[in-house]
Amino acid sequence: MGTLNKEQMEACCYTDGPLLILAGAGSGKTRVITHRIAYLIDELSVNPFNILAITFTNKAAKEMRERVDALVGFGSESIWVSTFHSMCVRILRRHFDEIGGKNNFTIYDTSEQKTVMKEVLKLLNLDAKMYPEREMLNIISKAKEQYIGPDEFEKQNPANYRNQQIANIYREYQKRLKNNNTLDFDDLIFKTIELFEHSPETLRIYQERFKYIMVDEYQDTNHTQFLLVKMLAARYRNLCVVGDDDQSIYKFRGANIYNILNFEEEYPDAKVVKLEQNYRSTANILNAANGVIANNEGRKDKRLWTDKEDGAKLQFTEYDNEYQEAESVVSDIASKKRIGVSLSDIAILYRTNNQSRILEEKLIYANIPYRLYGGTNFYQRKEIQDIISYLKVINNPADDIALRRIINEPRRGIGDTTVNKAQEFAISNDMNLYDALLMAEEIPGLQRAAAKIKVFTDLMDELRLMAGSNDLTELFDMILEKTGYKMNLEAENTDEARARLDNIEELRNKVVSYEEEAENPNLTELLEEIALVADAADDDGDGNQVTLMTLHSAKGLEFPYVYMVGMEEGLFPSSMATCSDDPDDLEEERRLCYVGITRAMKELNLSAATVRMLRGTKMYSKVSRFIDEIPANLIERKGNAILRQESTGSKYDAPFSIKKEKPYAGVYKKPAYTMSSPEISKGMPGDVAINYQVGDTVKHIKFGKGTVKEMVKGGKDYEVTVDFERVGEKKMFASLAKLKKL
Repeated sequence: MGTLNKEQMEACCYTDGPLLILAGAGSGKTRVITHRIAYLIDELSVNPFNILAITFTNKAAKEMRERVDALVGFGSESIWVSTFHSMCVRILRRHFDEIGGKNNFTIYDTSEQKTVMKEVLKLLNLDAKMYPEREMLNIISKAKEQYIGPDEFEKQNPANYRNQQIANIYREYQKRLKNNNTLDFDDLIFKTIELFEHSPETLRIYQERFKYIMVDEYQDTNHTQFLLVKMLAARYRNLCVVGDDDQSIYKFRGANIYNILNFEEEYPDAKVVKLEQNYRSTANILNAANGVIANNEGRKDKRLWTDKEDGAKLQFTEYDNEYQEAESVVSDIASKKRIGVSLSDIAILYRTNNQSRILEEKLIYANIPYRLYGGTNFYQRKEIQDIISYLKVINNPADDIALRRIINEPRRGIGDTTVNKAQEFAISNDMNLYDALLMAEEIPGLQRAAAKIKVFTDLMDELRLMAGSNDLTELFDMILEKTGYKMNLEAENTDEARARLDNIEELRNKVVSYEEEAENPNLTELLEEIALVADAADDDGDGNQVTLMTLHSAKGLEFPYVYMVGMEEGLFPSSMATCSDDPDDLEEERRLCYVGITRAMKELNLSAATVRMLRGTKMYSKVSRFIDEIPANLIERKGNAILRQESTGSKYDAPFSIKKEKPYAGVYKKPAYTMSSPEISKGMPGDVAINYQVGDTVKHIKFGKGTVKEMVKGGKDYEVTVDFERVGEKKMFASLAKLKKL
């Protein structure tokens, strides 16, 4: 116990009644929990049998179990160290029959839930396009997290026809689970609460068993977890919760920050101990984090501090575009590697998964190994492989592997049995699968499926004809539209589906960029370029790798060197947060920024792009408000951020006159502004050199002849709008377009 600081010691020794430990980032909370357990056993002679420690993930539970075993020794096996869900499984295995269940129940995974939901929709004669399986399961999951059953769901939505139908779906879904003697993941907590409500005797057994309860990461608890803990702790009230409201970032998963913010209202006699000493980061990094999070209103008052040195200032660089940003980050990492920094000490953090694509490509080009933490490499993600497979079949119908992947994706009623019969016919007749599909009516056993196959082959033939025009972006859009791939994801209306759509948009950005940069853009070359990157990304390396991850995935981790990229309004904070009516959405984004900053131990590099491609269009972005919230004496600005500040006196205003149009997701398009010839020729030092003006006829290597309609000044470049004779109006950057005046 002598290794604990004063506040940690206070938290360990307070054992009677409710206790809230506000544990700031890097303040040693797990150490406090394990030492508190040891104190209860060694100093107060509490029976290990009467102690319960709850955490969120199996990994965290395993780590805590190992620490407790090492610290306590004999008798530690009697302590329940568990996740919420594994604890509930143990309870239900013994008592589920008390509320009409069977104790030998099985637990359904996501795929099994989808199978049940498919059966339910078929039974109720409901269209899966109107009531997508994933969306229905998502709605039911959220209802269960709020401890709302089918009947209550129906009562809460009396005048909404669709929600009434969803209530019927929910009811039938639960009926199917019961008939199958199964529970889904959300049922584990839901049914345990139901058990305790209907069997006070059983609740009393566990209240007597768990006289001392500790809950880690309390800021991440949802409503049912709150109810469960409250019920278990009601008799002895020796409840210790540990968490940090400033790190509550999982609202989208059902986490309710008010569980920790209102703890003292729920337990008026609660003692509060703040752990504010940080053992991870330098003073400058901590003070920057404090400066950002202080702008949130919904938080407990606390401030991280350290007895370490100030350390290096934070670096913020604003680049011209996302490619320059990624190149510079990778170049800096390469420099660190050359001076002996281990790549495993470096992390690149970003707001959304789709941002990894450019970073992955630049790391591959620089021959720097990396790993994607908690995710899949961009080109290995299902939706990316699906769309690339469509492109492969369009380019080469003889690619059987790609064809088998997409023939029923999205579902079009062409099952494995049908495909296998066609494949057997192809092999026996020495032809490829696609040619066999064209002969479906002649293949024994395929007559019934022939019509569906013809719809598919007709679609592919249509797309192949379109590919002949060489407009790859248009082809990409047509694949998404005509196959129904995009529509299906939109209909799902889940967080996962929206993330998949974002990834597809990022793949589209790749296609657009390729078309702009290639001398003779064509589908074969595009697929070759993608294949080379995807193949390199498959190499696992030797463990000494740069870590790439979203800010959400970074929670709980630490790295000596951290890069936070994409610090732009509309990206971080996200557009959904900046446009939301709920002020907590923006506050959660700020908490996410706080989490990101406090991952860094020695150095923190932040960056933004003046121009970023979104949905295939280059957009001018404002620097994230979070950069401005970092105290000026702690941060050094480089690149365009300095130019903006020098030219306007503000680091946020653009260096050109802007009449703001209706904003799109916190990012705005540069409005039309016609520039005269003298302005163009005058320019600024370092401007892109051009010799044409509005009204001139120019030639593009791909689009041919056209007339310049508009020229918009942005930093050192111009956004040029040209009306081409062959393809119509296109917008492009002068530095990339390489237009020649005729």
